[in-house]
Amino acid sequence: MESEVATVDPIDTTTLINDEKQNVKALVCLRCPSKILPELKGQFVDDLDKELHVMHKKQEDAGVKMEKFKQFYVVNDMFDFDNIGFTRSVDNETVKYLICADCEVGPLGWHCISTKKNYVALARVKHV
Repeated sequence: MESEVATVDPIDTTTLINDEKQNVKALVCLRCPSKILPELKGQFVDDLDKELHVMHKKQEDAGVKMEKFKQFYVVNDMFDFDNIGFTRSVDNETVKYLICADCEVGPLGWHCISTKKNYVALARVKHV
């Protein structure tokens, strides 16, 4: 069965990143008030093409619907997060998906097992 893929429109980053391309606002879960990442801990990139399942909570069935993203914050150290959860390894053991540690909604992005880098999709979090 082919998965449906919708391309997510880019977000205006004018007030979200500084001259060094770091997040100037804290990142918060879209579903609950959990703080995901403090200010200045993510490095903005907009040259990736990554498909993620539509957002869902662990108990809900996401099906095969996918969304394609280009804009991410790269977080080099998993200990920079305030509240983040990791799924089991997927995609032939190469990635783990990032979820909210409090409400378990996700995926908010992914963790690359080989590089240990984390990628948070801008469209999957609130900026406060």
